[in-house]
Amino acid sequence: MGLVMINEKYQVRMKVNGEHYLTVWMEGQTVCLIDQNALPFNFSVYRSKTYMETCHAIRSMIVRGAGAIGAAAGYAMAQAFMEAPDDIDFIQKARLTIENTRPTAQNLFYAVQRVYEAGQTSTQNALTEAGEIARENIDDGRKIGEYGNELIPEKARLETHCNAGWLAFVDYGSALSPIYIAKEKGKDIFVYVDETRPRAQGARLTAWELKNEKIPHAIIPDNAGAHLMQQGKIDMIIVGADRIAANGDVANKIGTLEKAIAAKTFGIPFYVAAPVSTIDLDCPDGASITIEERSEEEVHYQTGLSDKGEIHKVMVSNPGSPAFNPAFDVTPASYVSAIITNRGIIKPEKEAIKSLMNMVT
Repeated sequence: MGLVMINEKYQVRMKVNGEHYLTVWMEGQTVCLIDQNALPFNFSVYRSKTYMETCHAIRSMIVRGAGAIGAAAGYAMAQAFMEAPDDIDFIQKARLTIENTRPTAQNLFYAVQRVYEAGQTSTQNALTEAGEIARENIDDGRKIGEYGNELIPEKARLETHCNAGWLAFVDYGSALSPIYIAKEKGKDIFVYVDETRPRAQGARLTAWELKNEKIPHAIIPDNAGAHLMQQGKIDMIIVGADRIAANGDVANKIGTLEKAIAAKTFGIPFYVAAPVSTIDLDCPDGASITIEERSEEEVHYQTGLSDKGEIHKVMVSNPGSPAFNPAFDVTPASYVSAIITNRGIIKPEKEAIKSLMNMVT
């Protein structure tokens, strides 16, 4: 199971069928990942024995979410060092292959860089560094939850977009972590879960997590958010982030921008939760963020469970029509109320972000 050797300071939260799990961990030379494409209908673990197999897991979204992608990429880089002959070209090519799996996710580049530098000394150092990145991710998620909980009032009605919980991190998550801590503190909360087309990470993953945590929630169509805000049924919105630019612009799952615009229109706080590893000081603004475009097939087809309990893939659009599938959009900093990080809560402003990144922890 996913309860690997974790230093006592890193508490493990995720529990499935009575057992503790991490989203991604390593056993020997094998990277183990909860197969998120199988959820919520089946719970299974995908095992990748080579860095190329781990790259496939990242690209195909067996593992997804900023923190989990970062941890998986770190492990993939460590696998590359274990597989490498005495050939620097092998490592360089492996690094480029890993970095090209998901071009928008900053945590991926952060983790690969750290493990790559550690591996210059020894393969063991690369392995140790990859494990440390995963452990830090757990701790970061918990801290984000503790800071974010301070913003959640009693009887809060929250809205989320995509999945930024256990499954998006090694554990705890970013946007869902404050919700989990609020539940621990006894707050009476309710969560509206955006379904998050086209892959339905909200309907399939966030809802699955919240049900596991026994947190009251309801799945809503993506285009219902503004209606609920207009009706006064949303008190605050918390989303995650895949990359935060130096000026506070935020790249997150497609559809996030629409929620931010509606929230600003109706005067509803819009918070972004992310560890400092998601902040890219080399990226000046949102216009400089590469937006991943994924296959048309994700728009044309949906996978679901039949009445007979069988999983089927069906076409849900007009045959022969083309589709456009950007995976992310960019929310300008002016639409963000605050950024909840593992080092505290800050305004999405250049100087505040720079000071945060310079903090000694």
